[in-house]
Amino acid sequence: MTQFPGSNEDPSPANDPSAAEIAQQVRSGLARPRDIVQKYLVRIAAVDSDLHAFRVVRAEQALAEADAVARRPDLASLPLAGVPIAVKDNVEVAGEQRRNGSAASAEVACDADHPVVARLREAGAVVVGLTNVPELCLVPVCDSAFGIARNPWNHGRTPGGSSGGSAAAVAAGMVPLAHGNDGLGSIRIPAACCGLVGIKPGTGVVPAAVDGAELWHGMSENGPLATTVRDAALGLSVMAADPALAELGDPGRLRVGVSTRPVQVGFPVDARYIAAVTSVATTLTDLGHRVAKHRGRYPAWLGTGLLFGWYAFAHEDVAVLERGRLQRRTRSMATAGAVLSAVHADGGWSRDRWRNGAAERFFGDDVDVLVLPALAQPTQAAARWGDRGLLPTTLASTRIAGLFGPWNAAGWPAMSLPAGTDADGMPIGVQLVARPGGERLLLELAAHIEQDRPWARHAPGYPPAAAR
Repeated sequence: MTQFPGSNEDPSPANDPSAAEIAQQVRSGLARPRDIVQKYLVRIAAVDSDLHAFRVVRAEQALAEADAVARRPDLASLPLAGVPIAVKDNVEVAGEQRRNGSAASAEVACDADHPVVARLREAGAVVVGLTNVPELCLVPVCDSAFGIARNPWNHGRTPGGSSGGSAAAVAAGMVPLAHGNDGLGSIRIPAACCGLVGIKPGTGVVPAAVDGAELWHGMSENGPLATTVRDAALGLSVMAADPALAELGDPGRLRVGVSTRPVQVGFPVDARYIAAVTSVATTLTDLGHRVAKHRGRYPAWLGTGLLFGWYAFAHEDVAVLERGRLQRRTRSMATAGAVLSAVHADGGWSRDRWRNGAAERFFGDDVDVLVLPALAQPTQAAARWGDRGLLPTTLASTRIAGLFGPWNAAGWPAMSLPAGTDADGMPIGVQLVARPGGERLLLELAAHIEQDRPWARHAPGYPPAAAR
């Protein structure tokens, strides 16, 4: 039977401090950064051989960085003082290779940190490792030349993608906070798969360019994965260099629209995920918000445009890579994208049309926040999906992750938060969406939900008692 935590539910409390609590302990002198980081390195050593969340663990470097944090004269004011974090392996980390899940990527160390990584470090965070991603971060699973990442809730299932390694690391208690990014759902998908909070900010809130270039025509954004809304808000506030995002208050009484429609005809939403949205809607009604069914329909051209754009992004991503070293899945997507780009059918017109008015018309003037499913169907097994061709990749990805892309195309903030578990014991997520500038509103509403219906912060059995 599907379970939806509410006020009568009492999830097993986690005895781990949150990222915010760790930082407070370090700032007040109750804990040393080295001791905190060492504890998490022990956990990684204990469990990551089964989960493959990390491509590389920076044990010696992380301990040295922890010692450097402890010596900082501004230690008492650092928002992430001594907090161990994981960084997704598609942004620059100084001194480390950026492999992006591909054997075809350059095997040279980065000279400098990406601006987001620099902001996290400036805030006192310690980078303990780089997390696994699917090749070029193209798909909602997490297998690559560097291994198959697994879901802590069920090792036979994927943690989602493309920020799957980051999500697995947080869900297993290997780090309290992780970096991810999201071009067609790549933070929200693994958050839903792993029972976490993940937020994709709107356009321009967090630096997103890599090597000075926009990713996926400006659709990809950096953001955090966390076990609590407070930690997600703290992580986003640092990435955005906006401390106000961490100061959450009462969201007020909001107008909430509830939608369970699929984006594309023929790809229905699983009844369990519809039930989870309905359950959250009931909670919001009980909390005093004005909740109504959303009547809007996604335009028929939007799903096709997003699909064609996805192929085109793959074509652009492989342009400077050696095709013979790419996975079959990536080559097939890039070939399709090359054909579509040659005939000027790369989906750009549909993204522009949606961003330049369709999204607002769909949202409506009488809605502050939209609540909708996260995943549309249960996600795949943890397997070598990279060996498969275009059709199985397309069908599986569209079936599972079709509800995320519209909000990347719109450039609007969106997040996923836990909403129960299914009959197989796997997490179910719901998605919240707001207009541009609504990141804090989303976080405040999510915190309102979390207070009324708390969730287990980690997958069952994690972190293992021996590594606590």
